[in-house]
Amino acid sequence: MKIVTLLVALATIVTVSLAVAQTGEQGVANFYSDKFEGKKTASGQAYDKSALTASHKKLPYGTKVQVTNLANGKSVVVTVNDRMGQSNKSVIELSRKAAEELDFTKSGKTKVKLEVQK
Repeated sequence: MKIVTLLVALATIVTVSLAVAQTGEQGVANFYSDKFEGKKTASGQAYDKSALTASHKKLPYGTKVQVTNLANGKSVVVTVNDRMGQSNKSVIELSRKAAEELDFTKSGKTKVKLEVQK
C-alpha cells in the first residue's frame, strides 16, 4: 500500500511539473560554461555545447521544451538531459548552442518562457 501511495505522489509531482511548464513557466535562463564540454550530465550523456540541450529541476530527461527569449522573441527547442540543483535560481540552463540561437551569450542570462512540446 505504501508503494502505491508513493507512486501516486510521484506521478502527481511529475504531472504538476509538466503542467507548469506547459502553461508557460517563466524565469531566468543561463547557459553552461564551456568547461563542462564532454563531462557527463545527470542522464549519463556527455555535455555537447553544440547540441540543443538543457538542464531543468523537474522535467524528465528527453522532454522537448520550446524556450522563448522574452527580450527578443527568438525561440529554440531543446531536449532536457541534465538536472539542475534545487538551489539554482534559473528556470533552465541551456547549452551554448541554444544560448547562441536565443542571442544571449554576451549577457549570460535572459528572461524566458518555457513550453513543453508534445
